[in-house]
Amino acid sequence: MHAFKRRLAKYSRWLHIYVSMTSFVIVFFFAVTGWTLNHADRFSGAEQLRKTSGTVDTKWTGSGAGAAKADIADTIRRGSGVHGSVTDYRVDDDVVSVTFKGPGYSADAQIERKTGRYEVTESRLGLVAVLNDLHKGRDSGDVWKAVIDISAGLLTFISLTGLILIYYIHKHRLAGVILLVAGATLAGGLYMIWVP
Repeated sequence: MHAFKRRLAKYSRWLHIYVSMTSFVIVFFFAVTGWTLNHADRFSGAEQLRKTSGTVDTKWTGSGAGAAKADIADTIRRGSGVHGSVTDYRVDDDVVSVTFKGPGYSADAQIERKTGRYEVTESRLGLVAVLNDLHKGRDSGDVWKAVIDISAGLLTFISLTGLILIYYIHKHRLAGVILLVAGATLAGGLYMIWVP
């Protein structure tokens, strides 16, 4: 049993150090963007608007407009330089509307069904808005959402290996447990007293 505890302490220390260093950049990213999100009013940049126009083939905007979503979106991307995922595609009597979104970015296209002529209004909110949206996983795609999930797993793992380590550091175990309980009590107290 003593050999098992020694091995557990050794591997916990090794894993804690190297997983912490491997995930340092992503942990730092989420720490900083947590701060910028909490104080969004201080870090919001000026919105940059750009308008462009062009045309799409009228065979896509006619009766088959519902099925031509990919062709219309690709033509607008190439013609106006927009990016992001198509998050909204609506076919009305006279107009086809396409919305593209990405972190800190959106572009709305209005296409006249009769003529195929479109106008795009593109909005960019700046670097901090991009980083904040990446923190939240907003309009960032499935791969980035997986990065967020992996980051959450890494943070959980680092926390647990830290708890295992404090158990094996006899000189600091009691102080570590007291600080753990104090931190949890403080967070719970702040929530109970000041969160509406």
